[in-house]
Amino acid sequence: MTLDPRIGSYDHLLGVLGAELSLVEYGDFECPYCRRAYPIVEEVREVMGSRLVFAFRHFPLAELHPFALAAATAAEAAALKGAFWPMHARLFSGDEPHLRQEDLARYAEEIGIPPEKVLWPATRFVEDRVEADFNSGVRSGVRGTPTFFVNGEVYRGPVTVDDLVEELESRAAEPVQLR
Repeated sequence: MTLDPRIGSYDHLLGVLGAELSLVEYGDFECPYCRRAYPIVEEVREVMGSRLVFAFRHFPLAELHPFALAAATAAEAAALKGAFWPMHARLFSGDEPHLRQEDLARYAEEIGIPPEKVLWPATRFVEDRVEADFNSGVRSGVRGTPTFFVNGEVYRGPVTVDDLVEELESRAAEPVQLR
């Protein structure tokens, strides 16, 4: 499976577009596996440093996770205020997802955004963005979350720091030294 579209300036990025290596995650803020993957991705980013650009794309599995779509649109609404990544981190914080409207409003306040900006109906302006991410996941062959792509190709291995770094290393011109 190949990423469609390839990583670009329209993505939410940590790192520099054009970095030697890319990691794209299709995720769902209510998914327990995405929640477990979050600190792993953070550590992979730390290990890889400036050689890696990371992108997160929404793939809310609304039939399984009733609050996933609201969380995704709240993150996109936060993005309009320049706060996608703080909201992303807040939505994945804790052991259990807390994604009801009152939770989303509280998270917005915690990161300095007026709470009404991350709740419907204000989020109707960003629904197309979430839908575009979801549709790109469908085109890319995503069936569940999290699904990762390394340099545009699907990653099918275990979601561990060592395995992701090893996969990234296998695509790098100069191997990264593990801790």
